[in-house]
Amino acid sequence: MNYYKYCIKNYANFSGRARRKEYWIFLLCNLIIFTILGFLAEFINTFTSTNEGFLLIGIYGLFIITPHLACAVRRLHDVNKSGTYWFVRFIPLIGPIWLLILFLENSWEGQNKYGMNPKKMDTSELENIGKE
Repeated sequence: MNYYKYCIKNYANFSGRARRKEYWIFLLCNLIIFTILGFLAEFINTFTSTNEGFLLIGIYGLFIITPHLACAVRRLHDVNKSGTYWFVRFIPLIGPIWLLILFLENSWEGQNKYGMNPKKMDTSELENIGKE
């Protein structure tokens, strides 16, 4: 849950690096929240006989776009790729698979042009990323 809060706090931080754990926990938390909101929307729609309950999902989706994109770019930086690699997802068939493989790769050892390896940093250094 700390990684989720960290990604929300640094929603506009497209620099630095994000560990695999940070990215996947953030994604898992969002999946859980979307699932809960889906059940809640269905519950609201059942009792009001409208589709307005799904507005909750849309609002949360708009809220989470920027933090998700920032976390994905930082994750790509961690494997020593530019954030523009995120756009490979639009290549039919192969793009999403290629991006998944990039997200599953282990961190680039040591320092790269995007910063120090987050696995090697202590928590105080991790909290100061992007604040320089």
